[in-house]
Amino acid sequence: MSTVILVTGGTGLVGKAIEHVINTEPAGSRFGKKEGETWIFASSSEADLRDPEQTRKLYEKYKPTHVIHLAALVGGLFKNMKHKLTFLRDNILINDNVLHTSYTHHTKKVISCLSTCVFPDKVEYPLDESKIHSGPPHESNFGYAHAKRMVDVQNHAYKEEFGCNFTSAIPTNVFGPHDNFDLEDSHVIPGLIHKCYLAKKNNTPFVAAGTGKPLRQFIYSYDLAKLFIWMLREYDDVEPVILSVGEDEEVSIKEVADAIVKAVGFQGDYSFDTTRADGQFRKPASNKKLLKLIGGFEFTPFEEALDTTVKWFLANYNNARIGKK
Repeated sequence: MSTVILVTGGTGLVGKAIEHVINTEPAGSRFGKKEGETWIFASSSEADLRDPEQTRKLYEKYKPTHVIHLAALVGGLFKNMKHKLTFLRDNILINDNVLHTSYTHHTKKVISCLSTCVFPDKVEYPLDESKIHSGPPHESNFGYAHAKRMVDVQNHAYKEEFGCNFTSAIPTNVFGPHDNFDLEDSHVIPGLIHKCYLAKKNNTPFVAAGTGKPLRQFIYSYDLAKLFIWMLREYDDVEPVILSVGEDEEVSIKEVADAIVKAVGFQGDYSFDTTRADGQFRKPASNKKLLKLIGGFEFTPFEEALDTTVKWFLANYNNARIGKK
Protein backbone atom coordinates (compact mmCIF):
# COMPACT_ATOMS: atom_id res chain seq x y z
CA MET A 1 0.00 0.00 0.00
CA SER A 2 1.63 3.24 -1.07
CA THR A 3 1.75 6.20 1.26
CA VAL A 4 1.29 9.70 -0.16
CA ILE A 5 2.16 12.49 2.25
CA LEU A 6 0.90 15.90 1.23
CA VAL A 7 2.58 18.83 2.96
CA THR A 8 0.50 22.01 2.63
CA GLY A 9 2.55 25.20 2.89
CA GLY A 10 5.28 22.93 1.57
CA THR A 11 7.55 25.70 0.27
CA GLY A 12 7.59 27.69 3.53
CA LEU A 13 10.08 27.55 6.39
CA VAL A 14 8.89 24.27 7.94
CA GLY A 15 7.91 22.61 4.64
CA LYS A 16 11.38 23.21 3.21
CA ALA A 17 12.92 21.84 6.40
CA ILE A 18 10.84 18.64 6.20
CA GLU A 19 11.88 18.26 2.56
CA HIS A 20 15.53 18.72 3.56
CA VAL A 21 15.33 16.11 6.34
CA ILE A 22 13.44 13.57 4.19
CA ASN A 23 16.09 13.95 1.47
CA THR A 24 19.19 13.91 3.69
CA GLU A 25 18.48 11.48 6.56
CA PRO A 26 19.39 7.84 5.80
CA ALA A 27 16.54 6.11 3.91
CA GLY A 28 14.44 3.95 6.20
CA SER A 29 15.79 5.60 9.37
CA ARG A 30 13.57 7.19 12.04
CA PHE A 31 13.43 10.55 10.25
CA GLY A 32 14.43 9.43 6.74
CA LYS A 33 12.25 8.47 3.79
CA LYS A 34 10.56 5.08 4.11
CA GLU A 35 10.03 2.65 1.24
CA GLY A 36 6.80 3.25 -0.66
CA GLU A 37 6.47 6.86 0.51
CA THR A 38 5.76 9.72 -1.88
CA TRP A 39 6.18 13.23 -0.45
CA ILE A 40 4.37 16.16 -2.09
CA PHE A 41 5.32 19.70 -1.04
CA ALA A 42 2.47 21.92 -2.25
CA SER A 43 2.59 25.71 -2.33
CA SER A 44 -0.17 28.32 -2.50
CA SER A 45 0.59 28.80 -6.21
CA GLU A 46 -0.74 25.28 -6.78
CA ALA A 47 -3.95 25.72 -4.80
CA ASP A 48 -5.51 28.55 -2.80
CA LEU A 49 -6.68 26.59 0.23
CA ARG A 50 -9.14 29.32 1.17
CA ASP A 51 -11.16 28.02 -1.79
CA PRO A 52 -12.96 24.67 -1.22
CA GLU A 53 -12.93 23.85 -4.94
CA GLN A 54 -9.17 24.36 -5.34
CA THR A 55 -8.59 22.34 -2.16
CA ARG A 56 -10.72 19.49 -3.53
CA LYS A 57 -8.80 19.50 -6.84
CA LEU A 58 -5.47 19.33 -5.01
CA TYR A 59 -6.66 16.24 -3.11
CA GLU A 60 -8.00 14.64 -6.28
CA LYS A 61 -4.68 15.24 -8.00
CA TYR A 62 -2.46 13.68 -5.30
CA LYS A 63 -4.86 11.44 -3.32
CA PRO A 64 -2.95 11.95 -0.04
CA THR A 65 -3.13 9.19 2.56
CA HIS A 66 -1.45 11.51 5.10
CA VAL A 67 -1.33 15.30 5.42
CA ILE A 68 1.03 17.59 7.31
CA HIS A 69 -0.93 20.83 7.28
CA LEU A 70 1.41 23.83 7.54
CA ALA A 71 -0.33 26.30 5.22
CA ALA A 72 -1.46 29.48 6.99
CA LEU A 73 -1.58 33.21 6.65
CA VAL A 74 1.25 34.25 8.99
CA GLY A 75 3.09 37.43 9.89
CA GLY A 76 5.09 39.15 12.59
CA LEU A 77 3.74 41.10 15.57
CA PHE A 78 3.01 44.35 13.73
CA LYS A 79 1.24 42.72 10.78
CA ASN A 80 -0.89 40.66 13.18
CA MET A 81 -1.93 43.77 15.10
CA LYS A 82 -3.04 45.53 11.90
CA HIS A 83 -5.01 42.74 10.18
CA LYS A 84 -6.87 40.76 12.84
CA LEU A 85 -9.94 39.96 10.77
CA THR A 86 -7.92 38.88 7.71
CA PHE A 87 -5.79 36.59 9.89
CA LEU A 88 -8.91 35.16 11.52
CA ARG A 89 -10.94 34.63 8.37
CA ASP A 90 -8.27 33.37 5.96
CA ASN A 91 -6.96 30.86 8.49
CA ILE A 92 -10.45 29.62 9.40
CA LEU A 93 -11.14 29.01 5.68
CA ILE A 94 -7.80 27.27 5.05
CA ASN A 95 -8.15 24.99 8.07
CA ASP A 96 -11.79 24.15 7.47
CA ASN A 97 -11.14 23.25 3.82
CA VAL A 98 -8.09 21.09 4.61
CA LEU A 99 -9.76 19.20 7.45
CA HIS A 100 -13.07 18.70 5.68
CA THR A 101 -11.46 17.61 2.41
CA SER A 102 -9.22 15.23 4.36
CA TYR A 103 -12.39 13.74 5.89
CA THR A 104 -14.29 13.45 2.57
CA HIS A 105 -11.24 11.95 0.82
CA HIS A 106 -10.65 9.40 3.62
CA THR A 107 -7.17 10.71 4.43
CA LYS A 108 -5.83 8.42 7.17
CA LYS A 109 -4.07 11.04 9.24
CA VAL A 110 -3.70 14.81 9.45
CA ILE A 111 -1.26 16.77 11.62
CA SER A 112 -2.00 20.50 11.69
CA CYS A 113 0.49 23.10 12.82
CA LEU A 114 -0.68 25.45 15.58
CA SER A 115 1.40 28.05 17.41
CA THR A 116 2.16 28.96 21.01
CA CYS A 117 0.19 32.17 20.48
CA VAL A 118 -2.98 30.06 20.86
CA PHE A 119 -2.35 30.03 24.60
CA PRO A 120 -4.13 32.39 26.99
CA ASP A 121 -2.49 35.74 27.69
CA LYS A 122 -3.02 35.45 31.44
CA VAL A 123 -1.83 31.96 32.30
CA GLU A 124 0.38 30.13 34.75
CA TYR A 125 3.73 29.22 33.19
CA PRO A 126 5.08 27.00 31.87
CA LEU A 127 2.54 26.51 29.09
CA ASP A 128 1.46 22.93 28.57
CA GLU A 129 -1.01 21.12 26.34
CA SER A 130 -3.86 21.32 28.88
CA LYS A 131 -4.00 25.15 28.96
CA ILE A 132 -4.94 26.04 25.36
CA HIS A 133 -8.55 27.01 26.03
CA SER A 134 -8.29 28.31 29.58
CA GLY A 135 -8.62 32.04 28.77
CA PRO A 136 -8.48 34.55 25.89
CA PRO A 137 -5.26 34.85 23.84
CA HIS A 138 -3.04 37.94 23.77
CA GLU A 139 -4.79 40.98 22.26
CA SER A 140 -1.99 41.54 19.71
CA ASN A 141 -2.85 38.50 17.59
CA PHE A 142 -6.26 37.28 18.73
CA GLY A 143 -7.48 36.82 15.13
CA TYR A 144 -4.72 34.36 14.23
CA ALA A 145 -4.79 32.73 17.68
CA HIS A 146 -8.54 31.99 17.63
CA ALA A 147 -8.38 30.55 14.11
CA LYS A 148 -5.58 28.22 15.21
CA ARG A 149 -7.38 27.25 18.43
CA MET A 150 -10.37 26.17 16.38
CA VAL A 151 -8.23 23.49 14.71
CA ASP A 152 -7.93 21.74 18.07
CA VAL A 153 -11.71 22.01 18.52
CA GLN A 154 -12.31 20.65 14.99
CA ASN A 155 -9.85 17.78 15.50
CA HIS A 156 -11.77 16.64 18.57
CA ALA A 157 -15.12 17.01 16.78
CA TYR A 158 -13.97 15.07 13.69
CA LYS A 159 -12.61 12.33 15.92
CA GLU A 160 -15.77 12.08 18.04
CA GLU A 161 -18.24 12.21 15.16
CA PHE A 162 -16.32 10.37 12.42
CA GLY A 163 -13.35 8.67 14.13
CA CYS A 164 -10.80 10.75 12.14
CA ASN A 165 -7.12 10.54 13.12
CA PHE A 166 -6.59 14.32 13.20
CA THR A 167 -4.10 15.89 15.59
CA SER A 168 -1.96 19.01 15.96
CA ALA A 169 1.51 20.18 16.87
CA ILE A 170 2.32 23.40 18.72
CA PRO A 171 5.85 24.62 17.89
CA THR A 172 7.49 27.50 19.73
CA ASN A 173 9.31 30.18 17.66
CA VAL A 174 10.74 28.53 14.54
CA PHE A 175 13.71 29.80 12.52
CA GLY A 176 16.05 28.46 9.86
CA PRO A 177 16.88 28.49 6.13
CA HIS A 178 14.01 29.53 3.78
CA ASP A 179 12.45 31.74 6.47
CA ASN A 180 10.62 34.95 5.58
CA PHE A 181 13.24 37.70 5.89
CA ASP A 182 10.91 40.54 4.80
CA LEU A 183 11.63 43.53 7.06
CA GLU A 184 7.96 44.57 7.08
CA ASP A 185 6.38 41.43 8.49
CA SER A 186 8.99 38.85 9.46
CA HIS A 187 9.45 37.23 12.85
CA VAL A 188 12.23 38.38 15.13
CA ILE A 189 15.23 36.25 14.04
CA PRO A 190 14.92 36.61 10.23
CA GLY A 191 14.04 40.29 10.63
CA LEU A 192 17.15 40.96 12.72
CA ILE A 193 19.38 38.93 10.36
CA HIS A 194 18.21 40.96 7.35
CA LYS A 195 18.52 44.25 9.25
CA CYS A 196 22.04 43.44 10.43
CA TYR A 197 23.08 42.36 6.93
CA LEU A 198 21.88 45.69 5.49
CA ALA A 199 23.60 47.68 8.26
CA LYS A 200 26.87 45.93 7.42
CA LYS A 201 26.39 46.38 3.67
CA ASN A 202 25.43 50.08 3.91
CA ASN A 203 27.80 50.90 6.78
CA THR A 204 24.90 52.16 8.94
CA PRO A 205 23.98 51.48 12.61
CA PHE A 206 22.18 48.25 13.48
CA VAL A 207 19.10 49.08 15.59
CA ALA A 208 16.92 46.32 17.07
CA ALA A 209 13.32 47.08 18.12
CA GLY A 210 12.42 46.97 21.82
CA THR A 211 14.52 46.54 24.96
CA GLY A 212 16.11 43.19 24.10
CA LYS A 213 14.89 41.78 27.42
CA PRO A 214 12.01 39.50 26.37
CA LEU A 215 12.76 35.77 26.46
CA ARG A 216 11.77 33.21 23.84
CA GLN A 217 12.24 29.51 23.12
CA PHE A 218 13.49 29.12 19.57
CA ILE A 219 13.41 25.84 17.67
CA TYR A 220 15.56 25.24 14.60
CA SER A 221 13.43 24.31 11.59
CA TYR A 222 15.43 21.15 10.84
CA ASP A 223 14.83 19.90 14.41
CA LEU A 224 11.14 20.74 14.13
CA ALA A 225 10.98 18.87 10.80
CA LYS A 226 12.20 15.70 12.50
CA LEU A 227 9.57 16.09 15.20
CA PHE A 228 6.81 16.41 12.57
CA ILE A 229 8.08 13.25 10.85
CA TRP A 230 8.10 11.49 14.24
CA MET A 231 4.48 12.58 14.89
CA LEU A 232 3.42 11.41 11.44
CA ARG A 233 4.75 7.93 12.08
CA GLU A 234 4.50 7.39 15.79
CA TYR A 235 1.86 9.66 17.38
CA ASP A 236 -1.84 8.82 16.99
CA ASP A 237 -3.69 10.80 19.63
CA VAL A 238 -5.99 13.79 19.05
CA GLU A 239 -4.43 15.83 21.87
CA PRO A 240 -1.84 18.34 20.67
CA VAL A 241 1.88 18.10 21.44
CA ILE A 242 4.13 21.10 22.11
CA LEU A 243 7.24 20.80 19.92
CA SER A 244 9.93 22.82 21.62
CA VAL A 245 13.30 22.96 23.28
CA GLY A 246 13.14 22.86 27.10
CA GLU A 247 11.97 25.84 29.15
CA ASP A 248 15.54 26.14 30.47
CA GLU A 249 16.59 27.00 26.88
CA GLU A 250 14.96 30.45 26.78
CA VAL A 251 17.07 33.06 24.99
CA SER A 252 16.71 36.84 25.36
CA ILE A 253 16.23 38.97 22.26
CA LYS A 254 19.49 40.70 23.17
CA GLU A 255 21.32 37.33 23.12
CA VAL A 256 19.74 36.67 19.71
CA ALA A 257 20.90 40.05 18.37
CA ASP A 258 24.40 39.54 19.82
CA ALA A 259 24.67 36.14 18.13
CA ILE A 260 23.47 37.62 14.81
CA VAL A 261 26.02 40.47 15.02
CA LYS A 262 28.70 37.82 15.51
CA ALA A 263 27.45 35.51 12.73
CA VAL A 264 27.08 38.37 10.21
CA GLY A 265 30.46 39.81 11.22
CA PHE A 266 28.97 43.26 11.88
CA GLN A 267 31.36 45.75 13.48
CA GLY A 268 29.40 49.03 13.41
CA ASP A 269 27.15 50.81 15.94
CA TYR A 270 24.60 48.49 17.48
CA SER A 271 21.74 49.53 19.81
CA PHE A 272 18.13 48.90 20.89
CA ASP A 273 15.22 51.26 20.18
CA THR A 274 13.41 51.07 23.51
CA THR A 275 10.47 53.15 22.22
CA ARG A 276 9.32 50.11 20.16
CA ALA A 277 6.91 47.51 21.56
CA ASP A 278 8.35 44.36 23.14
CA GLY A 279 5.33 42.04 22.92
CA GLN A 280 4.97 39.51 25.74
CA PHE A 281 7.94 39.36 28.12
CA ARG A 282 8.10 35.57 28.14
CA LYS A 283 5.85 32.61 27.48
CA PRO A 284 7.84 29.49 28.37
CA ALA A 285 6.38 26.18 27.18
CA SER A 286 7.05 22.74 28.63
CA ASN A 287 8.32 19.97 26.33
CA LYS A 288 7.89 17.23 28.97
CA LYS A 289 5.11 15.48 27.05
CA LEU A 290 7.18 15.44 23.84
CA LEU A 291 10.33 14.09 25.49
CA LYS A 292 8.39 11.39 27.33
CA LEU A 293 6.73 10.25 24.09
CA ILE A 294 9.74 10.42 21.77
CA GLY A 295 12.17 9.02 24.37
CA GLY A 296 14.73 11.85 24.24
CA PHE A 297 15.82 14.05 21.35
CA GLU A 298 19.03 15.92 20.47
CA PHE A 299 18.28 19.55 19.66
CA THR A 300 20.78 21.55 17.59
CA PRO A 301 22.56 24.12 19.83
CA PHE A 302 21.08 27.60 19.28
CA GLU A 303 24.27 29.35 18.13
CA GLU A 304 25.10 26.59 15.67
CA ALA A 305 21.58 26.68 14.19
CA LEU A 306 21.67 30.48 13.99
CA ASP A 307 25.06 30.41 12.29
CA THR A 308 23.76 27.96 9.65
CA THR A 309 20.71 30.16 9.09
CA VAL A 310 22.81 33.32 8.64
CA LYS A 311 25.16 31.51 6.22
CA TRP A 312 22.15 30.29 4.23
CA PHE A 313 20.72 33.83 4.07
CA LEU A 314 24.02 35.36 2.92
CA ALA A 315 24.46 32.67 0.25
CA ASN A 316 20.84 32.90 -0.97
CA TYR A 317 20.13 36.61 -0.53
CA ASN A 318 18.93 37.09 -4.11
CA ASN A 319 16.42 34.22 -3.94
CA ALA A 320 15.36 34.58 -0.30
CA ARG A 321 12.02 36.06 0.76
CA ILE A 322 13.24 39.57 1.54
CA GLY A 323 10.22 41.66 0.52
CA LYS A 324 10.51 44.56 -1.90
CA LYS A 325 13.88 44.49 -3.65
